[in-house]
Amino acid sequence: MLKPKIVVPQQFIHKQPIHHGEEFGVLCWNTQKLTETHSFQRVLADILARYPCLFLLLQEAKLTPRNNWLLPQWSYAIAPNMQTRRSVYGVLTASQYAFTEAHARLSKKREGMFATHKSYMLSYHSLAEGGALLVVNVHAMNFVRANQFSQEIAFIKEEIFGHKGPLIVAGDFNVWSRQRRLRLLQFCRSLGLRKAIMVDPHHIKTYRQHPLDFIFYRGLSLQEAFANDTSKVSDHNPLYARFKL
Repeated sequence: MLKPKIVVPQQFIHKQPIHHGEEFGVLCWNTQKLTETHSFQRVLADILARYPCLFLLLQEAKLTPRNNWLLPQWSYAIAPNMQTRRSVYGVLTASQYAFTEAHARLSKKREGMFATHKSYMLSYHSLAEGGALLVVNVHAMNFVRANQFSQEIAFIKEEIFGHKGPLIVAGDFNVWSRQRRLRLLQFCRSLGLRKAIMVDPHHIKTYRQHPLDFIFYRGLSLQEAFANDTSKVSDHNPLYARFKL
């Protein structure tokens, strides 16, 4: 049901690597399929003007296959999880650094309520001194049992476990229960990931008093992190983190 069948838009126009000592912003946001609306684009432009970012990690992005959308000055790649006649939906990773690789992945299982998959994106961004930053943009499984959730994040772990360089794993993890939170914690510990602690956590989307959205990192120095209150646009607020390589 609604499984994507086409190659969706992507573009790679940047050649700039990340240099040691350089700082860059990361914006992570479940956009609730509102990416093509004027209100979303206006709020995104305002956020980027105030908090410059070199990475956008969007979940539930909605795009028209033939439309370049609102990112003409960005390199980007999309991992779709759904497709209709007019639109594709999924996670989108955009950057103003060079992509050396981008791999779209679909969950093995389908969600019980809607019989749809979830998706995640693996992207590699070259470092000037050699190696790469790996960025994993995740929209984790919902409406499945905790053991199925655990299996899906185990697949992600298998793909990225061998990466030796800096790492960012971010997105909407749907950890709305104690069991799911425990499995996510085990995932992070096994990869040496740290959680970016938000200055104002009350703005983070919660369900059953459990935060759903996170930015995790390894091999980087966190400079600041906060959640931006934009509740009039999406039911999730964007997370912002600034890192130094």
